[in-house]
Amino acid sequence: MMSRVLRMMGNVATLTRPTEVVKETKRAIYSKPPRNQIGAAQSFFVMSVFAAAMMGPAAWILHHLPEYRQRVQRSPRT
Repeated sequence: MMSRVLRMMGNVATLTRPTEVVKETKRAIYSKPPRNQIGAAQSFFVMSVFAAAMMGPAAWILHHLPEYRQRVQRSPRT
């Protein structure tokens, strides 16, 4: 029964692919120190820009929330 299922699935090598993927990911892991050192100022700048990009639209919506509520009260949907 199991052999029929395996034949229907095709090549048996497709079942062993996860081990090949693990071997490929191990090749991408480096144990050497980084080539370019990143300073504290660069890290702070990048994290600040990222935080502003994430929080900016949310802050805009929260700041204009009373205006959005007034628009809904003026013209109800039908």
